Amino acid sequence: MPKRKNTCSMPPSPGSSCCRVESVTTIDARGQMVLPKDTRERANIKAGDRLAVITFEQEGKSCCICLVKADEFAGTIREMLGPMLNNDIPGNS
Repeated sequence: MPKRKNTCSMPPSPGSSCCRVESVTTIDARGQMVLPKDTRERANIKAGDRLAVITFEQEGKSCCICLVKADEFAGTIREMLGPMLNNDIPGNS
């Protein structure tokens, strides 16, 4: 299996963070929003791309919404959860 490029699932170096507020956007009456052009360009998001919408809950309410390109979703989840899952499986070291 080819090694995946570094994703934003972990900070690139100690003391740094890969997460930041890119912009503030408004939801219109139809429930749609616009991702700013510079954000789309940095994330290489183009018209027709599919995004997985991931929510995190706290006290029964969604407190955080994350967008991940659908074609990278499986690999990103494997990278984030793989080490935790491997440690919890009996017989794995």
